[in-house]
Amino acid sequence: MNEQILIKTLPSGKLSADNYERVASPMPEIQAGEVLVKTNAFAITAGTRAGLQGSASYAGAPTTGIVMGGTGVGTVVATNSDAVQVGDQVLTSTGWQQYSVQKPANLELIPAGHDPLHYLGPMGVNGLTAYFGLLSVGEARAEQTVMVSAAAGSVGHLVGQMAKIQGCTVVGVAGSDQKNDTLVSKLGFDAAVNYKNGDYRAALKEATPDGVDVYFDNTGGFILGSALFRMNVGGRIACCGVVSQYDTGSPEPGPKGIPGLLVNKRITMRGFLVFDFADQYNEARSEIHSWLQSGALISLTDQVSGLAAAPAAFVDLLAGGNIGTRVVML
Repeated sequence: MNEQILIKTLPSGKLSADNYERVASPMPEIQAGEVLVKTNAFAITAGTRAGLQGSASYAGAPTTGIVMGGTGVGTVVATNSDAVQVGDQVLTSTGWQQYSVQKPANLELIPAGHDPLHYLGPMGVNGLTAYFGLLSVGEARAEQTVMVSAAAGSVGHLVGQMAKIQGCTVVGVAGSDQKNDTLVSKLGFDAAVNYKNGDYRAALKEATPDGVDVYFDNTGGFILGSALFRMNVGGRIACCGVVSQYDTGSPEPGPKGIPGLLVNKRITMRGFLVFDFADQYNEARSEIHSWLQSGALISLTDQVSGLAAAPAAFVDLLAGGNIGTRVVML
C-alpha cells in the first residue's frame, strides 16, 4: 500500500491539521516510459499555503481529495525507461506520499556524492530562490546593507549568508530572540531584530544606521512597511513571499508610502519566481555547492519524522516554529 496525505478540506482561516487526512492507497503501477520513486524526504514550505488559498497562480486552483503537493527527494525503485536506473537518487514533485509515479522528464538526478537533503535546501528551490532573488533581482554588492525578513526561514537563512559571502552587511528580521541569536552567532549575520518586540522600529533603525540598500522581502505587511522607510536612494526590494497574508482570513493591508517613497527614493521593487531563472540553475548550483564544500554556507535543516507528522509540522511552520528548511523524513 501507498501511504498518502490528502487535502480533506480547504482552510477558511488558519490552516489546521484537520484539513488533511491520511489514507492507504493501492501501490501505483508504472506504465511504459514511467518510473516509480520511493520518497525519502520532502520539504514543507510556507509558499504552498498560498496554493491552498488560490493566491499562487503557478500552483493551480486549490482542490480537495488530492495528495498534498510538495518537492521531495527519493530513490528510483522501478523503471520502464532507459533514461533512469533503479537506485538513482532524484529530486521531483513527490507530494506528501511514500511512492509516486513519475516521467523521466520530471526527475532531476542528484549527482553521486551530493547530499540529497541539500536539494531540498541550498541546492533546491529554497537556495536557488535566495541566490537569484539576492543577486539577480536585488543586485546586492559588496559594502551594501542587506535586510532580510523571515530571516531564520528556509529561504531567509540562506539569503543572509549569501549576502555575507558577497561582502555585505546583513540585518535579519525574525520572530524570536532564539532565532536571532542563531542568525548572528551561527550564521554570521551582523545584526538581527525581533519584529515582535514593542520597540521593533527603533531597533531596526539602530541596526541599520547607514540605511538599507537591498531588502529581501519574505513577509509583506508591516515589516515591508518598516523596510521602505529605511531604504536608501536607489535601493532595491526583491519581493519573494508574503507570509503575513498566507495563513489568515484577514491579511494585513499593503504598506503606506507606495508609490511616494518609491518615487522620491528611486526604489526598484520587483516580484519574482525562481522558475524565471531555470536556464541558470546549473551555474547557480555549482557556485552554491562550492560554498557548502568550503563551509562558507551552512544549511540548517529542521527535521520531523514520519508522514503522519506532516500536517502538524506545516501548521507549526506557519506559526514560525521552524529554523531553516523544514523536512519530513520518511
